[in-house]
Amino acid sequence: DVGCGGGALWPLLREEFSTYCGIDAVLYDGFPSTHEFHLADLDRAEWPIAPGQADLVVAVETIEHMENPWAFMRALVRIAKPGGWIVVTTPNQLSGLSLATLIAKRRFSAFQDAHYPAHRTALLESDLRRLAGETGLGHVTVVYSENGRVPLTPWHYPRAMARLFPGVLSDNLMLMGRKTA
Repeated sequence: DVGCGGGALWPLLREEFSTYCGIDAVLYDGFPSTHEFHLADLDRAEWPIAPGQADLVVAVETIEHMENPWAFMRALVRIAKPGGWIVVTTPNQLSGLSLATLIAKRRFSAFQDAHYPAHRTALLESDLRRLAGETGLGHVTVVYSENGRVPLTPWHYPRAMARLFPGVLSDNLMLMGRKTA
């Protein structure tokens, strides 16, 4: 779990995996003390974990914080075992909300001044697919959250509507790919 924060992903994965390892720039309160943790500057190419260790490498809402998403993606792939899965989520820059914000404020929704310097690099689905291709991932799929906020309101689109237009009505997207052998 790269950019693991307090380890909130572990409860969702514990039924499928026997071990959990978090990597982040800070050891946050609440990270499960019974699991492995590595302190790392995620903007650096090398992390304190050996290559080919993980069956699943997940970066939830982390890649947009990186100065160099290409180096970050290569590092994710490096720590996966051959045949292991890489999962990356990020804000959807082509959502209705983000496009409306870009037109009105000249910045994507998740990249307003209030989000800087935390959110540094806005990526499109096409960028993620290029990253996957350049790092040798196969079986690449992109899915949308089907959860999106209606512009200028605190409300979200009904799920049934978001399912009809997921690319426009989802605030986040997820790329999944498998490391080739």
